[in-house]
Amino acid sequence: MTDTNSRISNFALIGAAGYIAPRHMKAIKDTGNRLITALDKYDGVGIIDSYFPEADFFTEPERFDRHLDKLRRKGDHCIDFVSICSPNYLHDAHIRLALRNGADAICEKPLVLNPWNVDALAEIEKETGKRIFTILQLRLHPAIIALKQKIENGPADKIYDIDLSYITSRGRWYFISWKGDKEKSGGIATNIGVHFFDMLSWIFGDVLQNTVNILDHDKAAGFLQLRKARVRWFLSINEATLPEFVRKTGKRTFRSLTIEGEEFEFSEGFTDLHTRSYEDILSGGGFGLSDARQSINTVFNIRNAEPTGLTGEYHPFLKTIQKK
Repeated sequence: MTDTNSRISNFALIGAAGYIAPRHMKAIKDTGNRLITALDKYDGVGIIDSYFPEADFFTEPERFDRHLDKLRRKGDHCIDFVSICSPNYLHDAHIRLALRNGADAICEKPLVLNPWNVDALAEIEKETGKRIFTILQLRLHPAIIALKQKIENGPADKIYDIDLSYITSRGRWYFISWKGDKEKSGGIATNIGVHFFDMLSWIFGDVLQNTVNILDHDKAAGFLQLRKARVRWFLSINEATLPEFVRKTGKRTFRSLTIEGEEFEFSEGFTDLHTRSYEDILSGGGFGLSDARQSINTVFNIRNAEPTGLTGEYHPFLKTIQKK
């Protein structure tokens, strides 16, 4: 247990049945705080028993909202933070629910789907005096922090050549779920790429050019010119796009980040990054709206781009992949 603040904070959680929710529950527990109540329309949330079996649970947002309001008015167990692990398209509404009930929000990425949502939330922050935090855990990864320091201490005029490849195979269920609906998830670049784009712009600077070569429901690729890097990127959930040497091993996931032709290894060290994120927020740090803005702009522009095909700079995988 980590002593990050002098008093115990009360948490509510939205999206308790989701994939990422247990990491938030663990982070709340590891930082010595307590989960008071949780919401999910799906009631198979036995995972709560492993962390906070006494937490109240709701399947209807109206009753959950009413419960938060009652806690706030009574002053007993009023909620300090609402952790948001719901589908991407609901983040904006759930952040508003949190602030309206006098709580700060801790939201999974992507914080929101559209740049103008960031502007609107900034106004609500001012109105309520509450804060909106987002989970950008790669910024807290020791190897990535070291890389950022190395780049900052390197030649000021150096432009780095980078290839980002991320393939995480998904089955047919994916396209039936909200994740397969571009209007709800933001599409593949948002759903599986936003944290990589955030990491790269955090290290190598603002996006100066954003070109999309292909943009399909199951794969996307493009080129980013950052202030200090040229990035060829490829994202896919299609198993058929795995390199042959990966398929032969039976693995269904492939991740590679090369910088100047050298592999940058950051596979280890992910286990406790959500706990580290909570520690950072509770000690007065955390990443807010301004931190999230660049990557939200990037994936929004990718989602709305007109693909150029195999022209200009493009990822080497595209030479062997047939568009479907």
